[in-house]
Amino acid sequence: MSRAERLAARAARRNRRRTLVTPEGSALPIELASRGTRLGALAIDLTIIVLVMAFSTLAIGFGAAGLNEVSGGKIDKATGGLRTAFEFLVIVWIALMFLLRHGYFLYFELGPRGATPGKRMTGIRIAARNGGRLSPEMVLARNLLRDIELFLPLMLFVGARAGGSGLTGWLALLWFLLFALFPFFNRDRLRAGDLIAGTWVLEAARHKLAEAMSLGESAARGTSAATGATYRFGEAELAIYGEYELQTLERVLRENRPEAIAAVHEAICRKIGWDPGAGDERAFLDAYYTQLRARLEAGMRMGRRKADKHD
Repeated sequence: MSRAERLAARAARRNRRRTLVTPEGSALPIELASRGTRLGALAIDLTIIVLVMAFSTLAIGFGAAGLNEVSGGKIDKATGGLRTAFEFLVIVWIALMFLLRHGYFLYFELGPRGATPGKRMTGIRIAARNGGRLSPEMVLARNLLRDIELFLPLMLFVGARAGGSGLTGWLALLWFLLFALFPFFNRDRLRAGDLIAGTWVLEAARHKLAEAMSLGESAARGTSAATGATYRFGEAELAIYGEYELQTLERVLRENRPEAIAAVHEAICRKIGWDPGAGDERAFLDAYYTQLRARLEAGMRMGRRKADKHD
């Protein structure tokens, strides 16, 4: 890569940087996902959906063919158990097609990572623009809008081409392009679904966390390598936060920006009733992250989950 290309890439990354203010008032630096990365993630997700649809259809088709053979090629006139089995296969196929189209994005984006397999592969995730936790309403809204943005105009276009209706096809194509190009006409690269739902798509840090993030020995003990101070937190102090706050803290530690470290350190101290002090913020957060994660993981092994501080 030439020097000019490197400078252009750095400028593009700076143009995507924003500040996210959490409900606690902490300002966190973030980076918006590029349009190309979002397109790549969508292509991966649609490929997965189409492949699963194809294999499911083939499997159910083989089952229906077997029933048809048993009925002597007269499954449409069959009665009793054969007819019931055939109708059940049809219902299963319709349910699978519906769930794959609508449930795929909802299931993965409502998960703790806020990302579909395509987004995880390309290193991006969904986040709420207000700094809070993604709600089911947000995810539902952005994915219902995808039908209007993508699936409906494409289906109308294909139908119009097959039926020989040129004007309808051109209108459907114009409809599709209007929404497809929408992220190019706003500075935050939002698609219409993001605008309605109050979400945006962020780059997820790919580099590894420091030693504390891998449950390093000193972090697990809560001991500061710099000052020798030991940070141990009780059940009441750890029970305040959940998975969402753990992910936010992980992002802060990944980025390792002094202003964000100081702001989150102060917010947590005030929340758990500690004197914030100054000078050992990173060690405090390393220890709190490690012990909070251990507590949440222990709870999950017992079938208990805490989504966030409001849960």
